[in-house]
Amino acid sequence: MNFIDEAFLEVRAGNGGAGSVSFRREKFIPFGGPDGGDGGKGGDVIFKVNLNKNTLIDFRNTRVFSAKNGKQGSGKNMSGAAAENLVLDIPQGTVIYDDISNEVILDCCEIDQLYTVVKGGEGGLGNSRFKSSRNQAPRKSTPGKEGEVRLIRLELKSLADVGLVGMPNAGKSTFLNKVSSAKPKIGSYPFTTLRPHLGTIQTSDSSYVIADIPGLIEGASEGAGLGTKFLKHISRTGLLLLFIDLYPDENNSTVNQIKALRSELKSYKEDLTQKEAWVVCNKIDLLSDNKLNALQESVPAEVSKLGIENVYFISAATGRGTKELINALTHEINIIKSDLA
Repeated sequence: MNFIDEAFLEVRAGNGGAGSVSFRREKFIPFGGPDGGDGGKGGDVIFKVNLNKNTLIDFRNTRVFSAKNGKQGSGKNMSGAAAENLVLDIPQGTVIYDDISNEVILDCCEIDQLYTVVKGGEGGLGNSRFKSSRNQAPRKSTPGKEGEVRLIRLELKSLADVGLVGMPNAGKSTFLNKVSSAKPKIGSYPFTTLRPHLGTIQTSDSSYVIADIPGLIEGASEGAGLGTKFLKHISRTGLLLLFIDLYPDENNSTVNQIKALRSELKSYKEDLTQKEAWVVCNKIDLLSDNKLNALQESVPAEVSKLGIENVYFISAATGRGTKELINALTHEINIIKSDLA
């Protein structure tokens, strides 16, 4: 299935039904009064979180969604039927923006909540509403009000406790595959991951979600590579793991990779750099013991100068060091969740 995380829509609520002009007509009652009923309310357009949805692909081919109009009122003071609301299912974590002002309308995270984007018009008034002592036979009614119309943008932002951030081919997918039941695509070439993958870490007394986000390259905040399609998915994560490739070319050192990652995070959104971040140095299986020992001495000191205190050395391919990292993550996430409770 294609992963669609953005959609542009026009949503139209239903118009209210018109009020009726009618007079009571019964045998032996020659002067029956007005009995025109009110029109029915137009339908709203509502979004609802569906946990079985993980993409906005339903909105790829259809861009206009319209609720039905309310029914017209009729005689005998019968009101027109209100139209049913149009309910559209979306994935959890979908943010709805006004596409004109770019303002956030709704942030759809709650499972049982209905998110109304546009409201249907109220029904018009029938002529029975206008009867008075001066006007016993009013022929006045009002049309139904028009429903709201809005241009919106849907943007899916992954919900996860931990976000894996790194350059392409840093080993994030391999790590997620090793420690969870998620099965992201793995390959030895850049941009293997073209969509976020979520994996659940289950412990004896808790669980949390890790997101493997498409690889970041320099200029991503300006749209290079996968650009903002990557960056928007880490805005909800509680903790970031900066994945570093210990086996890069000479011009892409550990510290340079960290600085590049943090620079892109900051360029996209300042508060992303305020999130708790740990450094995970991957691919230790490809290094000699002497080289690894030297890096274990130098990297923590260099990283500390950048304000990051937690550094882990692992091999996602062999599993070496991953147990220690997961234990530390579990402890930290439990603290974060208890603070938010």
